[in-house]
Amino acid sequence: MINTFIESHYMQSLPFLLKGLVWTILITVIGLILGFIIGALVGLGRLSNKKFIRMICTVYVEVIRGTPILVQVLFIYLGLTEQVIGVNIDKVTASIIAISINAGAYIAEIVRGAVDSIDKGQHEAGRSIGLSKKQTMRYIIWPQAFKRMIPPLGNQFIISLKDTSLFSVIAVGELLYMGKQYYNVTYTPFQTLTMVCVLYLIITIPTSYFLRRLERKMVV
Repeated sequence: MINTFIESHYMQSLPFLLKGLVWTILITVIGLILGFIIGALVGLGRLSNKKFIRMICTVYVEVIRGTPILVQVLFIYLGLTEQVIGVNIDKVTASIIAISINAGAYIAEIVRGAVDSIDKGQHEAGRSIGLSKKQTMRYIIWPQAFKRMIPPLGNQFIISLKDTSLFSVIAVGELLYMGKQYYNVTYTPFQTLTMVCVLYLIITIPTSYFLRRLERKMVV
């Protein structure tokens, strides 16, 4: 029974699909690192005392959150870079940009909510001991807020990981695209897509479990 399973189409597709999984994880991790930088700046910008900065950041968040990531990656890859800027970028770069911009909008709200949730007395305490506004944010507010960001940031990782499957539309060699390539040759869509689902679950289930454990520890 075990030998039959190993020799089946399920396991035969595994080496091919793992190549796609590597790209899926790579695009997600790089995209979220850049997305966190964008999100942190925009999230703090939404808390700025300057109306113009708040307005720009709000428009960015609303536009990105209000449009599908599939439209965004097509806009970046086919519309913006080729027709407007006139520069051709590769598919992986377009995907990373799309993940970064998309995740950045959602992370901005995570950052804004976490920072805004810190008691206002913490700001006053920092100023009362002689810290500037920036120092108060850096040494008092941000460390506390960052702890509250960790669980939702983990959830965003899972969401972005699954969103990469949409990039198969521009032929990025991520997990789903590699699965399609494999079953188009072997005519085994059921077996191949089953393995695609399994590989996604191998990443998402342990991550979800870890986040639940982390969240319980942080509450305690």
